[in-house]
Amino acid sequence: MTAAPTAPLTVSVVMCTHNGAAFIAEQVESILAQRPSPIEIVLGDDDSRDGTVEIVERLVAEAQAADSAVTTELSVRRHSPPLGVTANFADALAHARGDLIALSDQDDVWMPDKLAVVVDRFAHDPQLQLVHTDARLIDQDGNPLGGTLLSALEITTQEKVDLVAGDAQAALLRRNLVTGATVVLRRGLLEPALPIPGEWVHDEWLAAVAAGMSEQAGAVRLIPRPLIDYRQHDANQIGARRPRMSDRWAKLTEPRDERQPRLAQRTQQLADRLREKGAPAVRLARAEAKHAHEAARAHYPAARPLRVPAIIGAAVRGRYGRYSRGGIDIVRDLLQPATERQKR
Repeated sequence: MTAAPTAPLTVSVVMCTHNGAAFIAEQVESILAQRPSPIEIVLGDDDSRDGTVEIVERLVAEAQAADSAVTTELSVRRHSPPLGVTANFADALAHARGDLIALSDQDDVWMPDKLAVVVDRFAHDPQLQLVHTDARLIDQDGNPLGGTLLSALEITTQEKVDLVAGDAQAALLRRNLVTGATVVLRRGLLEPALPIPGEWVHDEWLAAVAAGMSEQAGAVRLIPRPLIDYRQHDANQIGARRPRMSDRWAKLTEPRDERQPRLAQRTQQLADRLREKGAPAVRLARAEAKHAHEAARAHYPAARPLRVPAIIGAAVRGRYGRYSRGGIDIVRDLLQPATERQKR
């Protein structure tokens, strides 16, 4: 007796826009050229005033008229006043109906086989909840900048191994390495992930929840191949470029009373959500240990010399290696100044 054929996975594209008329046509055309064809584009528009929505409506209508194979529907959700990036994506995600949901920025370009490659991964791995990929960096005119997203993020060999092999939580507890413009996820992930806390960006939250809710390794995987062109220009809300030495120094010496309490709050929110949704004990324990590490860092003394014993203790216990960026964050905690508010 042969098994019944499995229905092909359907794909929704969630695209969020704000005054994106300059680049959006090329992106929409690259989405409509995908095979399998997405069943819908859910467009969340944050109060565009430059004809962005009208461009998308025209392109979808023209593609449908020119090719009967293009059956992609368009659903537009207009927001005035604008919701902001994370809330806009959260709203659009909640209204997507495909088995898989591909996130899209308004100014990139997808490779012709992006969906074919990613959908095949999901079709052959029922444990897989979220896929992200590398991206080729291009300038505003579409010219290659000679690098990729992962190289700009300065991903380490161990981080790449963790993400490709499937132990994404180990990598993501140290820092976010998932870029939303490259992400495709199962719609079932939305149940534990929504609503998205306002302190988080949508892509890092979705990845952290997916990795934290999995019974075994492999729920989040990196495809280390560029499947989109990731455009870099002055209007990028979140871009990617290799940091300069001045950028590194600025991060190492930014005031402590802003960054560290925020990290403690965010990691508490993640641990709380995983606990609420019944995450496996080993995943929850990792998230709770990450929060304990960030909360301890948030309470280091204002005076730099007084921090040294706690920093050494955390380093000896391996906490900086497991839950931070190792030596980078040790140096950060040794150097960061306290503000006047923290000194009082």
